[in-house]
Amino acid sequence: MARRSPPRFGGSSRLVTVFLASSQFSLQVAALSTSGVIFSLKDPTLLPRNDDIPCFDVFNPAATQAAFDDGSAIIAKVQNMQCDDARKAIEKASSVLPSWRDGTTAHERSAILSRWSYLIKENTDDIATIMTLESGKPIQESQGEVAYGASFLDYYAAEAIRPTSAGGGFLTPTPFTTAEGGPRGKVIAVQEAVGVTALITPWNFPIAMITRKVGPALATGCTALVKPSELTPLTAIALKTLADRAGVPDGVFDLMCVIVLDATPDVGKEMCTNILVKKISFTGSTRVGKQLMKHGSDTVKRFSLDADINQAVNAAMASKFRNAGQTCVCADRFLIHASVEEEFVSKLKEKVTQLSVNPGIEKGTTMGPLISLSAVLDVQKKVSEALDDGAECIAGGSPLEHLGPHFFEPTILRNVSLESRIWNSETFGPVAAIRTFETEEEAIQVANDSSTGLAAYFCSKDLARVFRVAGKLENGLVGVNDGIISTASAPFGGVKESGFGREGSQLGIAEYLNTKYIFLNV
Repeated sequence: MARRSPPRFGGSSRLVTVFLASSQFSLQVAALSTSGVIFSLKDPTLLPRNDDIPCFDVFNPAATQAAFDDGSAIIAKVQNMQCDDARKAIEKASSVLPSWRDGTTAHERSAILSRWSYLIKENTDDIATIMTLESGKPIQESQGEVAYGASFLDYYAAEAIRPTSAGGGFLTPTPFTTAEGGPRGKVIAVQEAVGVTALITPWNFPIAMITRKVGPALATGCTALVKPSELTPLTAIALKTLADRAGVPDGVFDLMCVIVLDATPDVGKEMCTNILVKKISFTGSTRVGKQLMKHGSDTVKRFSLDADINQAVNAAMASKFRNAGQTCVCADRFLIHASVEEEFVSKLKEKVTQLSVNPGIEKGTTMGPLISLSAVLDVQKKVSEALDDGAECIAGGSPLEHLGPHFFEPTILRNVSLESRIWNSETFGPVAAIRTFETEEEAIQVANDSSTGLAAYFCSKDLARVFRVAGKLENGLVGVNDGIISTASAPFGGVKESGFGREGSQLGIAEYLNTKYIFLNV
């Protein structure tokens, strides 16, 4: 398919202020007449306006308490959709499936994904600004996520035309024989698109969680209906706008946004029970994942070990405090050998106290706010309980109310009890909970004592130990001597109650394919 030159949106110095957005088909956003926070976008049409729709509020988590009190913390009003809207969107995705799956070649779908990725990269500054304003993460993290998110589209644009994708397959020697004893027939396996997919994504990676699911879905010829988090819908809307510009046909990729306390359970149930939907992909809490499975997973738990102390500290900082500890692969529990605990804690504290905690949009910020007040209160309660259980606070431990109600100090706790909630449940906040161990066997036993198993990290210079410990850890991802290991070309997914299935790599595309066996007697 011929590829046009990507559109240009004026000079880089042209800045326009805009409040909100709309999606072509399913998701619309109404403008605010006044707001203390506005988006400064080079291309305001990423978020076009629509004023005549019922909405829910989207907040800037870095706003001050005064801004929450006077309403200026609201940065957009997004259409609140209902179960009937979800049903109509699913029906539309089903109606356009034949033309997308059967009416396009793999090369055409590949070209569209490549063009979409190009447009995302071209609009990095705008998308990062939107992401920071609605999620709170530092602007440099948002810019990094834009590149990370686009990498999944690049990867699956390449995978779309490989023999492992839709329309591909393999021949294998036939076990059947003719009367004379020779081979009879051909054994053929053909890869086919699953069909309509419903994809539910969290707020902490507003672009990457979408492209990691939608990329392989569109590459194989599936249609995709995405329910982004109600906390970060604007990034999804901008992403949808660019998908439309890249040539993704109407109805092939659409959005469904609902306020969590309103219609979310009904919409989730509709996605799981509607017979037109052939695949559900969900990233979020184990509780919600189980609920969705009952209608018809992926969450997190982690940890770290010892070795080169400086390397271990750097890995801990990268894994723990990115996005204020609000990633599904953050290290929550740190197991440190007793002989190096003092050195590790001292060096970790030195690094933690150097973090610049401010609104993510401010230059130089290295840690932003938590996503909501309830998140702050939950972290504060867990820290308080841990201290009551005998833990020692080495750094932080309190909200930063002078910055705003959603800010919490980067915190280090040592001597954390195995019985404390902060040890036994996901924190999703900037708190490193530390315990010591004496033997490798003890560390592995404590690390595996969890109902979840997404990511684990450990540090060691002993190659035999590296493979021994990595093999015994009950996790879907294991990082050795590094705290950031996710990439489009590697499989991502957990074990136990952290779900099943894989995203990323060549395994990710298989999740959107059915393999058909054909025996041809020739």
